[in-house]
Amino acid sequence: MKAFLFLLFFSTVVYSQTLTSIYFKNNSYELSTESKQKLDSLAKLDAKFTFRIFGNANPLGNEALNKTLSENRAKQVSDYLSSKIGKNIHLASSVGLGISKQINDNSSENLLAENRRVDIFIERFFEKGEKISRKAYPSFFDVKIASMKVKDTFSLPDVNFIGGRHVWLPKAKSKLYQLYNILKENPTLEVELQGHICCDYENFDGEDQDLGTFNLSFTRAKSIKDFLLAMGIDAKRIKAEGAGHLNPVVYPEQTELDRTKNRRVEIVLLKK
Repeated sequence: MKAFLFLLFFSTVVYSQTLTSIYFKNNSYELSTESKQKLDSLAKLDAKFTFRIFGNANPLGNEALNKTLSENRAKQVSDYLSSKIGKNIHLASSVGLGISKQINDNSSENLLAENRRVDIFIERFFEKGEKISRKAYPSFFDVKIASMKVKDTFSLPDVNFIGGRHVWLPKAKSKLYQLYNILKENPTLEVELQGHICCDYENFDGEDQDLGTFNLSFTRAKSIKDFLLAMGIDAKRIKAEGAGHLNPVVYPEQTELDRTKNRRVEIVLLKK
């Protein structure tokens, strides 16, 4: 997922803030060749950006060791970027968070590896009072299947969520049944559900208050996937991904309506 986000950053307009992550071997803060190549690419950005750097660790080992390890990881990334960036890029902070920002439950080696990371938040400068309002994607409910193209993205109107939770608002229920019916009537369709959050620009993703994990955009997408599976849709036809607060519909969020618009799930057609 993180590789996807990194590529997406370079192929779309940056609305507010995006993220890329650097990963480490267990109990190490040495940069790999692949990580250095990724950092070299970031350093070549020619627009005005602020980078904020946050080191993380998985829970293996004691708390003090993990805090130090996360700090060393953040420092390695910060020092490397400092030697590469131009005057247009500002390194605002470098912080080690220890194990406080786990994005999963660490129940496998692959999940443990995802928490051995440094997150780099890349923020665009906004003029005072500037506001972004992006046109919504076409509604999945209004476009004929025959007209859809693989890799097209669609909105799910009225499928929005309670703040800080993966629980959808009441208006979403009828729309989710409508989504189920479309998938049931078109058994060759395969889709990806992409979850989004609002407001939490101190983290790439928000905290799911029900689960205590920092992957709220994913758990929102997964909640819809779980609903569809419970209705009998084959799991092989549905992927769930989290996009954090990448590509908000509205930024900055100034009203509750703005925040609600960004607490959403979009759908990508993978196969017809």
